[in-house]
Amino acid sequence: PFEFADKIPLKNDFAAAGVRVVPGASARYGSFLDRGVVMMPSYVNIGARVGANTMVDTWATVGSCAQIGANVHLSGGVGIGGVLEPPQAAPVIIGDDALIGSRCIVAEGARVGDGAVLGAGCILTASIPVIDAETGEELSRGVVPSWSVAVSATRPRTFAGGEFGLPCVLVLKRLKEGERHDKAALNDVLRDHGAAT
Repeated sequence: PFEFADKIPLKNDFAAAGVRVVPGASARYGSFLDRGVVMMPSYVNIGARVGANTMVDTWATVGSCAQIGANVHLSGGVGIGGVLEPPQAAPVIIGDDALIGSRCIVAEGARVGDGAVLGAGCILTASIPVIDAETGEELSRGVVPSWSVAVSATRPRTFAGGEFGLPCVLVLKRLKEGERHDKAALNDVLRDHGAAT
């Protein structure tokens, strides 16, 4: 049997809650998993909320008090930061219908809007600039707009020691509200045809 020693027990009775949890996945007591959530070998910490029909893919981590919307796909290896270690003022919020690409890190109270697609490997924190590729304008810090496709990028900054590329997130495309990016539509196709996702 699975053995552990912790101050907080793990959740159980997933089938009654309508949640699918494969071996190697765990969710701490005090987290909330809505109906239809699928957890591959992954981890959901105390205080986190994961919305209906969301996929928490292999080796993804949902940190303490993070808020994940409905119909979200957290791809393999995604790290969603929490607020307990180290203490942070605001939780990470991922809107409904978002797709967070493989190995992304979203932390320090950053937000990803409804229907947004965050390309693989993006790092988004509250201090990372989000820039519109069409205008070159800084849209915000730490907030990817709803219904947009964003990727990791750098922008040049000059320092005493020379010019260096600092990380930013680049909004490449705006989607129509309700439009699913092709990669996001894959999950819908599989589920509509009864295939396990």
